Amino acid sequence: MNQHNSSSPRQLSTGQATYSAASRHLHWLMAALVVLAYILINGRGWFEKGSALRTLFVQGHFWVGLLVLALVLPRLLARFSKPVPAIEPPLSPMINLFSKLTHVALYAFLLLQPLMGVLVVLLERGGIPLGSMMVPSPFALDKALAHNIEELHVLVGTAFYYVIALHIAAALWHHFARRDNVLKRML
Repeated sequence: MNQHNSSSPRQLSTGQATYSAASRHLHWLMAALVVLAYILINGRGWFEKGSALRTLFVQGHFWVGLLVLALVLPRLLARFSKPVPAIEPPLSPMINLFSKLTHVALYAFLLLQPLMGVLVVLLERGGIPLGSMMVPSPFALDKALAHNIEELHVLVGTAFYYVIALHIAAALWHHFARRDNVLKRML
């Protein structure tokens, strides 16, 4: 039986706190979905243009992006509804600021990147295909604007390879070099 107060972070056996179960599960689920979205969009090149498999990969990328978008609000609610476990030993003010800026960028990416993808489809195709049906777009067709947003979507997606790599490198640095509890809080 769990005797911990449900409003406080879970305690590790060493007394170190972790994020809530919801935050931890959503973090790893969304990380996996982002990796899957990247694999699908980059993997489309494995197949000929117009082929069923290429279309499947592009559509899979879109639907995974929608799933990421659907999980952003629950992720933010889980993250901000419980206290953040303290980092032990504490970070310097400059590293703490850099960490916060990186996390804001990651959350913005999780929200804006899928929204741009949806806008591209709405502006380019006039709606979102659902099998034989179409969810109509509230916007008029505008292929030029769709193209511009798609270019930005690709640029942001490429830039976030580096932000995500920085996030992973920082977690590993905290764990192996600094030997603090940053990574352990999310496990």
